Amino acid sequence: MLFKLNKALEKVMPLLTPTAVLVGLLCSAWLHSLSFLVSWIFAVMTFAGSIGSNFRDLGKVMKHPLPIIATFLILHIAMPLLGWAAGSLVFPGDDLTQTGFVLLFVIPTGVVSLVWVTIYGGNIALTLALILLDTLLSPFIVPLSLSWIVGAKVHLDVLAMMNGLLWMVVVPSIVGMILNHLTKGKIKTTWGPRLAPFTKIGLFIVVAINSSVVAPHLKEMNAKLVEIIVVAFVCATVGYLAGWLVSRWMKWDRDVTVALTFNSGMRNLSAGAVLAINFFPPPVVLPVIAGMLFQQLLAALYGHNLDKKYRLKNQPSQAA
Repeated sequence: MLFKLNKALEKVMPLLTPTAVLVGLLCSAWLHSLSFLVSWIFAVMTFAGSIGSNFRDLGKVMKHPLPIIATFLILHIAMPLLGWAAGSLVFPGDDLTQTGFVLLFVIPTGVVSLVWVTIYGGNIALTLALILLDTLLSPFIVPLSLSWIVGAKVHLDVLAMMNGLLWMVVVPSIVGMILNHLTKGKIKTTWGPRLAPFTKIGLFIVVAINSSVVAPHLKEMNAKLVEIIVVAFVCATVGYLAGWLVSRWMKWDRDVTVALTFNSGMRNLSAGAVLAINFFPPPVVLPVIAGMLFQQLLAALYGHNLDKKYRLKNQPSQAA
């Protein structure tokens, strides 16, 4: 039953987060009061996503670090700078919105990318290594990147932010890896399929609650909000495209290309929204919520195009 539920949820993944945002807006009156649950739900989601990781696979991937280095350059240098440039260009003088766009692109790669990489035959070991390394480094990368790019324009409680990321993503990831190691991978085969649907349901709940918190700022669809959504969409598209272009340029195999495309484009936006809500004024949250609207839709679009491209490439020639 759980297997069938997970398969059904996988099919509706592109619509999952936009629907959650809509539910959050419509039910903000009572969902708002559940915001204290978000960090706990997210920690469970991170744990469930990490039980497939082990130290051996991480070691194998680290022997060929170029794909990891390329992804990190896209994730934490190219895209945050693009977010800052786009925010500064379209919203000059609006420090909070600019910070929101930087935050949108300094958040680590999303655990959900593993679902898409699996569906389209990507390199799972590389994806797990990327998620794990990016997650473990996030308490340092996120606050330092924000401090470096937005500087003194916005007050940052770096230590509190690091502490939040530590308990929300790092500790659950390490616990998951240790349990994978101690059980020799049995926890993945036993509990992985059982927890998979709850991870997606948890994602829906987290997005809905976070959306309810910022509902007052999203209910009035004005010109600025439309601009934020458009800019976030264009920049997010560049992330996926950058991963694909770098992989093609380096002539990496299909499995690596698929992994880089999804991991360069997807972000742990649920964590980003939690950080934004806890540590910043509401306007900073808007670009992150905007990113949630179409992240899964973009993943589905790029996955379809990748699948079509490689299927045509591998198709036997019909020439006589």
